Amino acid sequence: METKVEKKIRVLIAKPGLDGHDRGAKVIARAFRDAGMEVIYTGLRQTPEMIVSAAIQEDVDAIGMSCLSGAHMYLFPKVMELLKERGVDDILVFGGGTIPTEDITKLKAAGLSTIFTPGTTTTEAIAFVKDHVRRKA
Repeated sequence: METKVEKKIRVLIAKPGLDGHDRGAKVIARAFRDAGMEVIYTGLRQTPEMIVSAAIQEDVDAIGMSCLSGAHMYLFPKVMELLKERGVDDILVFGGGTIPTEDITKLKAAGLSTIFTPGTTTTEAIAFVKDHVRRKA
């Protein structure tokens, strides 16, 4: 009898830029872990290059970035640009933080799958990631 073990979703949670507020990132990291995902938390003050390198090295299914500093319009698209340069197109990328509504459309156009704003529940974020991660064969 053959038993299949389901591959856990691997998520990298990152805090790009100089933003020193990581409570939200830690909350989402813990919620994803408690939901059965493997979580890699990179810590504070990550560059887009560091985030992309870690995501590739860790073979993640998703990258979640949190930004409260206002630098999201540079940092998030830069991560998308670097992923494209490295030929990586199978990682779900999402963001969160204090992102103005008018920036969300621009960030999605840059390739982010969604932006979680204040008030999004961890249950909603977990469901989104589970529903949207493209499983590797």
